[in-house]
Amino acid sequence: MWSWIIPILTLVVGLIVGFIVGVFYLRAQMTKMQSNPELLQKMAKQMGYNMNSQQIKQAQQMMKGQGTGGAPKQPGGSNKNNPKFRR
Repeated sequence: MWSWIIPILTLVVGLIVGFIVGVFYLRAQMTKMQSNPELLQKMAKQMGYNMNSQQIKQAQQMMKGQGTGGAPKQPGGSNKNNPKFRR
């Protein structure tokens, strides 16, 4: 019986720990990309995109906005998707 429980328990614990380590690693990489446009452009090229300097600045602003709890506010944006403002 223990020969089944221990491997399954080890697998579950390993998956959980691996997921947590992966999340922290990805978060650290995203933080580095916010301050380093060369890293952001390198990642985009690896994904098959060519970004100019304006697109890189826009991506950095978007990433910074997500780090603070949401996308940057658009001037004159509407609240049509907010349930408080629906008619």
